[in-house]
Amino acid sequence: MKDFIEFYADLPKHFIPLRDLLKDESLFIGIPKNWHIVVTDIEGSSQAVANGKHNDINLVATGSIITVLNEIKTIDTSIKVPYFFGGDGATFIIPDAIISQVISALNTYSRHIKKTLELNLRVGSVILEEVYKNKVTARIAKLRHNKYLTTPIILGNGLKFAEAQIKANFKPSDINEESDNTIDLTGMECRWDEILPNGTDDKVVCLLVSCSDETKQAQVFKSIMDEINYLFGDLDARRPITAFRLKLNTSIEKIRKEMMTKIGKYDSKYLINNWLITLFGKYYFKFFPEGKRYLHSVTQLSDTIMLDGAINTVISGNSKQISKFQIFLDNLESQRVITYGIHITHSSIMSCYVQDRKENHIHFVDGTEGGYTSAAIAYKKKLKLSL
Repeated sequence: MKDFIEFYADLPKHFIPLRDLLKDESLFIGIPKNWHIVVTDIEGSSQAVANGKHNDINLVATGSIITVLNEIKTIDTSIKVPYFFGGDGATFIIPDAIISQVISALNTYSRHIKKTLELNLRVGSVILEEVYKNKVTARIAKLRHNKYLTTPIILGNGLKFAEAQIKANFKPSDINEESDNTIDLTGMECRWDEILPNGTDDKVVCLLVSCSDETKQAQVFKSIMDEINYLFGDLDARRPITAFRLKLNTSIEKIRKEMMTKIGKYDSKYLINNWLITLFGKYYFKFFPEGKRYLHSVTQLSDTIMLDGAINTVISGNSKQISKFQIFLDNLESQRVITYGIHITHSSIMSCYVQDRKENHIHFVDGTEGGYTSAAIAYKKKLKLSL
């Protein structure tokens, strides 16, 4: 087992259906014990959602991922790390050699977000060696969903255990502390309007599912993915993001929010230039072949299924499909096999990390009206009731 900095970059990519990956646990490799789990989390996100700040929360969570990836590029462009978008935060697995730089960059970003959006982004980390001492595991594989998108897949309770420990021991960042570091949110974009699902009667479903028994996780998650595929279709069929429904939001307010999150101050040049670019984009995507190809790649690079020791997914479907699926989940939950949280809404939202307009961009998808955060609220209520 490799325990050096190239561990994740060197993992093989498996170009097979997720259900087939879960059938063969030999394809999963233990994460080196000297790597670190890093968590960012917005304090009071549930109340912020209730106050109508879900778009802010989504953008801040995306920004934490962009911060880490941009920081790593300044260290060594060959370093690759797994990360997971969580709606109101993110989780990363970081090699020991660069952990101090990553934490420093995130703390700088946290102070920036406190100053510009008045949100507390908490940052914490724990080394996997300490996690493993608590008799939990963290095994990883790479899944290639299509020619554009490859994501990490985790089995084991290691990340969830670490996240719980980190969140329980968060210490408020000293946001008034001066730092010579500057934030780098190059590539952050938030230009898309709310995205309706393809079918006129369809809804968007944000789902969180955990299985506490590590010995059964792969089997249980495979059965859930089989049911999702049966009821909603494959990844392309159930993806809530389609090129047909993608529309740019050309309002000044949308650009202003991106501007404040990204650079932390009013800049008329930024505002006007990016508004004009977005305005032109509406015609570029509609009439130019390159624009149409970009829209297709956006759908393929939309991250709508994550396994970080639990299933996190955003899908679209009609009421009949959703009802049948909830009956299936309720049955598993009544047997104490899983715990799940679900949020059903009318559309999805998307924030982006764009390094170029060809294949080097990634899009983070969530549901409206709270999305993953609302699903997590329902999930946590069930956990409390089960104690």
